[in-house]
Amino acid sequence: MSYKRFDQEDIVVSAESITSPLWSEDSTILTGFFTSSTQIGGTSADFYYDVYQTGSGLSNARVQFSIAYADKQGSGSLLYNDNVSGKSPSSTIYGQYRNLVLGDEEAEFTFGTKTSEHFYVLAIDRARYKEKLLPGTFTLKLGISGSNRIVSLTDNSLVTATTTFTDSGRVYELVSGSVGSVNTSVNTNGYTNGSGSYGKLLPDVGIILLNGTALDSPAALGGIDLQTNRSANTEGNNIRRMYDYIKYPAHFRLQSEETISSNFIFVRARNAEFNYSTNPSLITGSGELRHSVMINTPQSFATSVGLYNDNNDLLAVAKLSRPLLKDFTKEALVRIKLDY
Repeated sequence: MSYKRFDQEDIVVSAESITSPLWSEDSTILTGFFTSSTQIGGTSADFYYDVYQTGSGLSNARVQFSIAYADKQGSGSLLYNDNVSGKSPSSTIYGQYRNLVLGDEEAEFTFGTKTSEHFYVLAIDRARYKEKLLPGTFTLKLGISGSNRIVSLTDNSLVTATTTFTDSGRVYELVSGSVGSVNTSVNTNGYTNGSGSYGKLLPDVGIILLNGTALDSPAALGGIDLQTNRSANTEGNNIRRMYDYIKYPAHFRLQSEETISSNFIFVRARNAEFNYSTNPSLITGSGELRHSVMINTPQSFATSVGLYNDNNDLLAVAKLSRPLLKDFTKEALVRIKLDY
């Protein structure tokens, strides 16, 4: 066995950003939206709906994202206990995302510069977005059959000069537009590039918040007249309402992004190194070379490279695609790539 210590310049660390389609079947646009009757018929439907790309009973069905409704006052859903004011699934969801995004139980959700006490949550399934969502690839169309208004939303990552951070990482505002372009006009309610926004994209945690106040506005003011039910202690079916508004236009574009870190290790075999085979069959019982040709013109064939620590513990093995001939007239350079 022949050993050689690596020099400092023999090891290089590299990071590369890889983008990929977000949805199942390697699709960048989700056009099929299905729910599970079993889940909707259970208690979890009070908190969220899971959305599949195909019928939930099919073998290839996978959860793509979930829809939830959050209300600071607990409106739009039934109270847990009639004696406890405001404590309902919608208030629980509000508190959950306030802690996750804002990290402050007293903070208010601000969309642009406008606050809103209620919003909808689209939580992308963890298996879909891997490490993070890719800003600038988001387009979501919202509307309902028979309506005179369908709004197309995108994030402002391509036009904003600075990136804002919260407890959940980067945050971008949702404005009217599509991938690669943003509507630069400002309507009377300010829900494009004005003082308000339609929601937030939180790419580092795979979450999209949709501003209920903006979407409830009539078409003339830039909304879609969503008509969120904010009655106290009432099952408002708001999650179903949002599902229907997503399902009708059936256009949800998004991609994922992950950083692949790699170690490049350069193994250098100079002309005077690694020319003698370590195969014990080449040595006689008296310790001499069995073949005289190996004395003056030795040759070896490298088939693998082992990586060891200082205790000579084998950590990794790199296999060559074919044996590499080595003698005193040749030098070899083997590049090993370790991804993690």
